Amino acid sequence: MTTPPGSPEEELFNPGPFGQPPPPPSRDPDADLELSIKRASARPGSQPGEMLVELDTTRGPIEMYLQPREGKTGCVIFIGGAGGGVDGPADKVYIRLSQALLERGVTSLRVAYRKPGEFEECVLDALAACSFLKGLGAQSAVMVGHSFGGAVAIKAGELGGIVNSVVAMSSQRFGTQDVDKLNRPLLLIHGSKDDVLDRAASDDIHARAKDPKHLVILEGAGHGLSEAADDVFSILENFIATQVGDGSAA
Repeated sequence: MTTPPGSPEEELFNPGPFGQPPPPPSRDPDADLELSIKRASARPGSQPGEMLVELDTTRGPIEMYLQPREGKTGCVIFIGGAGGGVDGPADKVYIRLSQALLERGVTSLRVAYRKPGEFEECVLDALAACSFLKGLGAQSAVMVGHSFGGAVAIKAGELGGIVNSVVAMSSQRFGTQDVDKLNRPLLLIHGSKDDVLDRAASDDIHARAKDPKHLVILEGAGHGLSEAADDVFSILENFIATQVGDGSAA
């Protein structure tokens, strides 16, 4: 994977190879929605080696946090719940994994929604992230979402060309009606004591999904999965590394 030009100052760049724009995001042919990336800007982020990327799109700007692993083509895309956010559940697991996965050969991208809580718009944001990474040379990606974002991840995984697997944590049902069309490995994680979205939601999604699929119920964990933060970290790290990175620890 190549990385965008870096400097202490914000720098504009075309995210596609050889100065060409990235391919347009995939879209649902039944939906009257589309989004195009016009250009992108990047500047150093708050984490070591991280870049804060802003995509200028036809539907407004999208902010993303890129942790690049040069020389590799596997990625993970992290998306949040209905309220947005880029840190993740389980004690900020997205931030923690972004650093740890570098050693497993994986680039991470944390996506901030333009319009949190609006399902179709958030799916377009996730697809734009796929398109951006493909323009940088990515060949495969795991899409990871929590709560509302679990359903977004499933739908974007169905449509996103570089997505080869999906993780949905504490997922809602709405938006997962076509999970049987995913045709990619699906990992579902849910807490047994989730009082926001009962585990029955993930049970139902799992029942409707086609193989390969796997459901993990974390005993005693609530919606945010903080009670099982270490387990969530380990499960995600190993799944992501197996799907798009180095299958064994460095």
